Amino acid sequence: MAPSTSSKARSESNATVISSVTATTATKGAALKSLPSPKDLSHLFSVITRNRDQSEIKAFYKFMQIPGISNFAGGMPNAQYFPFETLEAQISKPDRWQPSSNYPEQIEEPAPEPAPTAPTSSLHGFISHINKKGKNIINKDSNKESESHKKPTRIVIPKIVHETDPAKRVDLTTALQYGQVTGYPPLLSFIKQFTNQVLYPDIPYKGGVDVILNNGSTDGFSKVLQLLVDPWYEGLHPTSERQGMLCETFVFGNIITQVKPLGINIVPIEIDDQGMVVEGPGGLREVLENWDPENGLLPHFLYTVTMGDNPSSGVVGIRRRREIYALASKFDIIIVEDDPYWFLQFPSAALHEAKARGYGKPQDTQSTKPAIKSGYEFIDSLARSYLSMDIDGRVIRLDTFSKSIAPGARLGYITAQPAIIERLTRIAETGTGQPSGFVQALVAQSLLGPHSTTLQKFFYLPPSKKSSFTGWKLDGWVRWLEGLRGEYERRMIRMCKTLEENAFQLNSSTPSSPDSDWNIITKTRLMDFDWPRGGMFLWVRIHFEKHPLYQAKVGRKSLPIIDGLALSKAFLVHSTKAPHLVLGSPGTMFSATPQIRDERGWRYVRLCFAAESDENIDAGSLRFTKAVQSFFEIQEISEIQELLEELHG
Repeated sequence: MAPSTSSKARSESNATVISSVTATTATKGAALKSLPSPKDLSHLFSVITRNRDQSEIKAFYKFMQIPGISNFAGGMPNAQYFPFETLEAQISKPDRWQPSSNYPEQIEEPAPEPAPTAPTSSLHGFISHINKKGKNIINKDSNKESESHKKPTRIVIPKIVHETDPAKRVDLTTALQYGQVTGYPPLLSFIKQFTNQVLYPDIPYKGGVDVILNNGSTDGFSKVLQLLVDPWYEGLHPTSERQGMLCETFVFGNIITQVKPLGINIVPIEIDDQGMVVEGPGGLREVLENWDPENGLLPHFLYTVTMGDNPSSGVVGIRRRREIYALASKFDIIIVEDDPYWFLQFPSAALHEAKARGYGKPQDTQSTKPAIKSGYEFIDSLARSYLSMDIDGRVIRLDTFSKSIAPGARLGYITAQPAIIERLTRIAETGTGQPSGFVQALVAQSLLGPHSTTLQKFFYLPPSKKSSFTGWKLDGWVRWLEGLRGEYERRMIRMCKTLEENAFQLNSSTPSSPDSDWNIITKTRLMDFDWPRGGMFLWVRIHFEKHPLYQAKVGRKSLPIIDGLALSKAFLVHSTKAPHLVLGSPGTMFSATPQIRDERGWRYVRLCFAAESDENIDAGSLRFTKAVQSFFEIQEISEIQELLEELHG
């Protein structure tokens, strides 16, 4: 049998990504045999997780799917009594938003009203309609065609679809019934296909990954904590039994809120513009190699956001990932990779930053080209997940539809080796159960389109009630993500440009010589930031140490002083007042520990460029810079005190 190209590519990927994985033959069977099985990591699970058994009720669900069976076993209500006859919605077309370049060589100026394009990421590519001179063909219907992508299409989920394959059946009878906790079969099937064939076709262990749906990443992380953590309580348990979590020095505050009640020792690792640091003081290697047992057990899991970090917006390069993974493997640590912004990576950010600051052409630190191509240029241009190098099966990845569909959907999924997914399934069986059937059905119908029998039924309806929507499918889903990236990338650029142009304070002073006609202009930088390589945020460093009242004494006794923390709090109140009327998130909210909060968290403000309108991004960003400048003009201690009193009043 002739060796397949995909098998060769898979073998090459395994050899290059993880050196210990070798595929010496080109046939698919031999390549799969050469992959190791994922490691048994059950010793890292919590005691309660190891003690969980399968729900006896849920174990019967598979028999309920047998065609023609009379199901007298389940306690399910009769679907004909559900009060919903259909579930209908208007949904955007996948090409509604204009994508940005995947591999920009130069800065592109956005067009004022871009026409829709075919998916640059499509497996089939796209055809540009040009004449012999290379100019766009324009006809009388061109305006209508250019606007067609903005018009939504209608989807209808019927009460019942006559289909025996659960993976192809989207109807209210199944979606609103008790179901399997791993997810609604049609949606779960699509996500598994997207995960195994597009995102991670090069998983370097035998059998590949499995998937379970959940109620968003917060719920997903809560389940991961149940999977991994034995609660520890001071005064009840010895310090030697206390478990720990590795994370970046600045982390999404809700993560800290979730782990603190469990008594977990939070162990922060230093970061730079790429994220978690490996070498040097405070780096991952130093922390692990010099761990003091007096602080508790060596942390057995690492929480990280690697693509568009919240709040710092860094993207971890492939070389850094390999170094971190190698240490995780050496010290037997599970990596919890939380990446809600994975598709929001901004390849033009480095170019814009270099141009704005007069730097040379930036170097590519990502090296994102995969060994096995997905068939989508957009996907292949993105930084790779830890899953792509996970030879041990020690990566648990959290994904969500919050940024790609809507936060209120409360829908996400976890990807990991099958043994981990099995344990998470047991956790979900006695907890949240399956995610909302309404939400899963809407998302599934949007991605897959209506069943053929539904299309036939609606064919005879009047045009106003027809459901002509055929589903985004895989091409459309990727194109939708690509368009969202383009929109958020352009928003990021707008905010950064405004802050870049107004990051300084200009001061005029009179020269020492009375004969001079010139004034001396000094320029003081008040804030710094990196142009975000991904995500939804700017992580702005405000130089409060340059404020004229920094370390100023209060009262005749010279106590207390106006320190950086006080100035940062006062600034946040100052920025909310007219004419500024702008609010950012204080860096103290994202500090992994109280020590980091007091030492440096006060230096930062997180700005989100995602939620506001385009016009308000420009106006609000300018008002923010004016708020910074006017705050640094405050000369009276009493003004700072009044602002602090208002905050705490």
